[in-house]
Amino acid sequence: MVKLRLKRYGRKQRIIAIDVQSRREGKAIQEVGFYNPRKEQTQSDVSAIVYLPERGAQTTETVHDILRRAKVFEQIEIYF
Repeated sequence: MVKLRLKRYGRKQRIIAIDVQSRREGKAIQEVGFYNPRKEQTQSDVSAIVYLPERGAQTTETVHDILRRAKVFEQIEIYF
């Protein structure tokens, strides 16, 4: 199973698609954005975020909250 979750990268955190059984710092299938908690800044690839859940990928609770606060779901009109 594939999940969208956070991967640490310095002070920023990357939002990646990764196999559930991989480590947090393991090799990612695809990088779909980043999150900077200090500035509450989020940048995401909306087309990838639409594509992956259609193929069965799930988001972790944290990533779901980050994307909801960034209003990504309103841009793509999908409500999980």
